[in-house]
Amino acid sequence: MALCREPVARQAKLNLDSVTPPANPLVSFRNVFYRLGRQDILRNLSFDVEAGETLVLLGRSGSGKTTVLKLVNGLLLPSEGEVLVEGRPTTAWNSIRLKRRIGYVIQEAGLFPHLTVAANVGLVPRLESWPQQDIDRRVVGLLTQVELPPAEFAHRYPRELSGGQRQRVGVARALAADPPLLLFDEPFGALDPMTRMELQRQFLAMRQNLGKTAIFVTHDVREALLLATRVGLVHQGRLEVLTTPSEFLLAQGDEVRAVLSCLDTKGNV
Repeated sequence: MALCREPVARQAKLNLDSVTPPANPLVSFRNVFYRLGRQDILRNLSFDVEAGETLVLLGRSGSGKTTVLKLVNGLLLPSEGEVLVEGRPTTAWNSIRLKRRIGYVIQEAGLFPHLTVAANVGLVPRLESWPQQDIDRRVVGLLTQVELPPAEFAHRYPRELSGGQRQRVGVARALAADPPLLLFDEPFGALDPMTRMELQRQFLAMRQNLGKTAIFVTHDVREALLLATRVGLVHQGRLEVLTTPSEFLLAQGDEVRAVLSCLDTKGNV
């Protein structure tokens, strides 16, 4: 019998040793406060964003959602607590290096008006000293991916584009250097409903094809439930709820009920 026990014990040890430890979250907030003077803008935020997920932060204007994004890419630093990106506190990152590891898409795209579409998209790869032929190839590939044919759009200037086209260029620019993390600050909020729906669908296709991690800010509950793998409800600087879209529909609390009242009676998005 002793001879039977030894191989079992060895096998058990082999199984334990072969287990791959869980990867660190791409972004972590640990008891984060952010203050302006004596006012708490964010209060004791703690959450993780895993690689490949889309966390949508939902809330009213002024709730602190955009402040979260600015803390992630180092535009702001926490008053208390830690924000970690790729396992490293933002206070330990080189500020420029951190920003180039993150794609940022804002409302109205924030394109440089004096640069062509191609130059806007290729900006970060150029700053990173990519070979020009690699930049050109990347620009063509991304413009094609966001459904802006390069032959037609690469040499245009932002003033020659519609709002939806500028947002597509903004997404392409955010993806250009292949960052692991994307931040979206109400990127579709100023668009007409049809264009907004088209870009939401494009975002979902991009997530499926590229597997990027994203933090997406919106005050539109329908957009949050459509795009998120998890929804975080921010209210008066606190994270009130953090759950899946389906569970969010069942969540309790005054602010949740206020948000969900924007949906129709059947809870349709």
